[in-house]
Amino acid sequence: MREGLLIVLEGVDGAGTTTHTTRLSDTLRSRIAVRATREPTAGPVGALLRHALTGRLVTPGELTARAPGWTTMALMFAADRMDHLEVEILPMLREGVSVFCDRYYHSSVAYQSLTAGGGHDAIAWIRELNRHARPADLTLVLDVPAKVAAERRRRRGGRELFDDEQLQAQLCDFYAQLERHFPGERIVHVNADGPVDAVAAQVLGQVERLLAERG
Repeated sequence: MREGLLIVLEGVDGAGTTTHTTRLSDTLRSRIAVRATREPTAGPVGALLRHALTGRLVTPGELTARAPGWTTMALMFAADRMDHLEVEILPMLREGVSVFCDRYYHSSVAYQSLTAGGGHDAIAWIRELNRHARPADLTLVLDVPAKVAAERRRRRGGRELFDDEQLQAQLCDFYAQLERHFPGERIVHVNADGPVDAVAAQVLGQVERLLAERG
């Protein structure tokens, strides 16, 4: 049996990665075996991460919630990812199921390196943490201007750990040149500043191109 494809959707908060992961899997479900998933996961480490991201993580001896430092967050994301691969992604791929993942290790490199100050050493360390993660067959970066993403987050409500506007603007710049940090990977940018249906058509077109190349 031929292995399935691992396709990742990336972008800043408000770019639409969750929406278009769902749209993509729903559209292709009648043609190929698919599985939509996300990071952080619903697994044990992912649950802790979601508590941290939403300000609900309280450690023993403390009365109020606090966010862990960037190194701890990077380690937690990497642990969640390896568990995700072992429990869900790799078994699905081996069964011939194509997996569409809302965020992957690219997000760890982007978010944790910028919260660390954006230095080369941080990027190198985070990439090393994720060295054993299976590379994506295709990564689609949903590009939106920082102001558009900020307005989408405002409408969505529910502030999270990385919702600082200055950080999100830096993330927009980082994602705009994501391929610089992942040489050799197939990374395609999609203009996500437009109607949902138009963006979904672009996303689908890129995936169909990969499927056609595969035969």
